[in-house]
Amino acid sequence: MNISFDLIEDKVEFFEADSLRTLEKKVDEQIQHNKAIMLSVHHVDHAVSIDENGRRLYSAAVHFKVKK
Repeated sequence: MNISFDLIEDKVEFFEADSLRTLEKKVDEQIQHNKAIMLSVHHVDHAVSIDENGRRLYSAAVHFKVKK
């Protein structure tokens, strides 16, 4: 039986929350998890959308890359 470990070099994760504080907490928590596998934040993109009831939905896409 062969076991092979490949290094993750790029990873994109998406997050959404009903408040900016919650979104920030989710992203920060995942940053800490990804540090353990040697990934750091390369780029962050975020947006706010408003539904028909006026509620805001915050979203973010975070691109992680291997630390060099």
